[in-house]
Amino acid sequence: MSFLDCSCISPTQVQPISIEDQYEDISHQYLSSDVSECTFTWGGAGSDDITALSANSAHYQLLSELGKGFNNLSQVRMARHTPSRQLVAVKNTNLDECTEDELLQLMNEVLLSRLFRHPNLLTSRLVFSSCCQLWVLTPLMGYGSADSLLRTFFPDGMRESLIAYLLHGVLKALQYLHLMGYVHRGVKASHILLSGEGRVYLSGLHSVYSMMRDGKKVRTVFDMPHHSPTLLPWLSPELLRQDLHGYGVKSDIYSLGIVVCELVSGRVPFQDMPPTQMLLQKLRGSHCCLLDVAPSPLGELGGLKVSRSGVDSGIGESVATGSLTHTATAERPQSPAPKNHSATLHNLVQLCLQQQPDCRPSASTLLTHAFFKQVKRHHTRDSFLSLMYPAVPLGVSSPDDPPVSCSPTPSCHPPTSAIAHPTEEVWDFS
Repeated sequence: MSFLDCSCISPTQVQPISIEDQYEDISHQYLSSDVSECTFTWGGAGSDDITALSANSAHYQLLSELGKGFNNLSQVRMARHTPSRQLVAVKNTNLDECTEDELLQLMNEVLLSRLFRHPNLLTSRLVFSSCCQLWVLTPLMGYGSADSLLRTFFPDGMRESLIAYLLHGVLKALQYLHLMGYVHRGVKASHILLSGEGRVYLSGLHSVYSMMRDGKKVRTVFDMPHHSPTLLPWLSPELLRQDLHGYGVKSDIYSLGIVVCELVSGRVPFQDMPPTQMLLQKLRGSHCCLLDVAPSPLGELGGLKVSRSGVDSGIGESVATGSLTHTATAERPQSPAPKNHSATLHNLVQLCLQQQPDCRPSASTLLTHAFFKQVKRHHTRDSFLSLMYPAVPLGVSSPDDPPVSCSPTPSCHPPTSAIAHPTEEVWDFS
């Protein structure tokens, strides 16, 4: 049964979306160009394709729980499609427990998944309902999220080569979203996912917001994201300000700068502050900086300029990422000592965190930044494993683990698990 036909949904009429036809040509253009941008010379990329799997809950064995999403209303589990033995990720949501606004958010996410076509954007190609449970299937992200990688394998921050690899995929997704007329508003480490085959995905479509009005793209919008308290450290000053100037796609670039600091140090900037103080710090122009001092003058790098003066750039007092003691969760330990980072990385952070949105480069411009020259165009299996060491993907060591529950019977209650529930931030397929 189709999600839109589920009896649990409010009987509000759904108008057909003509925008999908409007953007169909540009979507196919991105699919044909971006896939060749970063290729992998070993087999197995097909496991990211789930379009041929069946839409029947009885055909799936639910394995370990991976996390939660959608304000803890959804459970994300690893599952095996029994006919093909393919591992996938399943997000189950009890529609009876959702409010009407939350149902509309779910519907919007499903419709956007049908609209977007990009190899670095995690969309839901297989959606069906079983009783009052909504099943959303996505490819299994073998390496999980960047947030879970920081927790488990890189508590003191990632290497620059891995950071460049992840950010390059995120920027490709943002470039596509911005050109399509959407602002993401939820760029953070737990929304950056990595498949076992090495593909970087940006998730979090529930926070995406359209900038199209009457068939035309506007420069600014004024809507506040749902569940914004959990996103506060990553949100831009202009979005938090909520004034008549509004915000635009450059808000995502600021969030990307916060993510860079997060990946470098293993800690989220501003996370140790009460929400009110965090808001005031951002509105005053406080910004984040890497813990060490740049080894050489930044000046002009990769054709991009940034002022070294806090007055000229509109940046006030700074918050050093290495000085923070609280994190997105308490498990990440503090870094024992500052690390030396390249001048190009310092420059990238400064560009993204400019106080004035117009001073920040676009996603397309950032893709030409000197920091991303280290991203290899072609990856062999050995080079990719070297990049990810010591991380190991899911389903490699014990792909035949006993299921948490076998083929489920129709029920309006999610299957129980004996495994401790991880926090929502660990793995968010939303």
